[in-house]
Amino acid sequence: MTRLRTLSEVPAPAKLNLFLHVVGRRADGYHLLESAFLLIDWADVLHLELRQDGRLQRHDLGTALPPDDLCLRAARALQQAAGVSLGADISIDKRVPSGAGMGGGSSDAASVLLALNRLWGLGWERERLLRLGATLGADVPFFLYGQTALVQGIGETLSPLELPPMQLAVVKPAASLATADIFRSPLLRRDTPSVILAGSLENAALAALASGTPWGRNDLQAPAEAQCPEVAQAARWLEQRFGNSRMTGSGSAVFARVGTGDPPLATWPVQADPLAPGWVGRLCRSLPRHPLADWAR
Repeated sequence: MTRLRTLSEVPAPAKLNLFLHVVGRRADGYHLLESAFLLIDWADVLHLELRQDGRLQRHDLGTALPPDDLCLRAARALQQAAGVSLGADISIDKRVPSGAGMGGGSSDAASVLLALNRLWGLGWERERLLRLGATLGADVPFFLYGQTALVQGIGETLSPLELPPMQLAVVKPAASLATADIFRSPLLRRDTPSVILAGSLENAALAALASGTPWGRNDLQAPAEAQCPEVAQAARWLEQRFGNSRMTGSGSAVFARVGTGDPPLATWPVQADPLAPGWVGRLCRSLPRHPLADWAR
C-alpha cells in the first residue's frame, strides 16, 4: 500500500456554545457543565507532511503560537501511544481568534490527531482517539466526536443533537479572557438546575433556542463581562443589529442568530457598519458534521 506523504488544506472548525450551564462542582474542583456545542465554518487550516526521522515540528503560517502548543502535545501523545517512529511537519494557518471561547486550539489538536491517524496509517477507531483526546483537553473530544452535540459532565459525555441549519454573526473583541479566571470568579453561578432530564424536554428546549426563542444562558457571561467590559459592548453591538446575543464558552467572543430578514452572509460586516478597532467578526454557517468526520471509523 502506498503511504500518504502529505495532507493539505486540513480544516479545524471552531465551535459555539448555544448555551452553557454550570450545574455543580466535583470534589476535585472540576465544574460540571451542560451545554450544546455547534460546529461552524470559521476554521483554521492545517497542512501536514510525513517525516521519516520521527521529529514533530510545527510551522506557523500566520499568528505565532506558543512554542509547545496543544497541537504538538497531541501529536506527541499519539506518537507515543501508537509506538510509531514516524514524525511530521505541521503547518498551521491560524484563522480562528485565540482567547475567544471558540475552541480553536482544541480543534487544531483534534484535526492533528485525525490527520496523523491517516498520515501514519494507524487505522485507530474514533473511540480510541476520543480516549486519547480526553487526556489533552475538555473540548478535544467534541471535535473528534464530529457533530453537533449535547455536552455534559466536564466535557466527556457527548450525545448527538439534530438541529436545523443556522446562520450566526460572531464577533471577537480585542480583549481575550483566561478560562481559569472566569471559573474562579465569585460571580459565577454554580447551581443552575439541570435541564437535560428527558429527550422530550431536551428537544423542545433546543428547538426553541435554534428558532430564536430566548432559552437558557451562558453562566460564564456575567463574570466575563465584569472582568472584560468589551464582552458586554460586543453583546450590545450584536443585540442592536440582530435582536439577540450570547457569549460562547468562557469568552470573549459573542454571537447572534441571524434571521432571514437580516443582512445576507455576503454583505456583513460592511464598510458602513464597521467593527470597533481591534475587533474581528464574520457571519458563519453551522456545520452538521465535522469535515473530517469520515477520517476515523
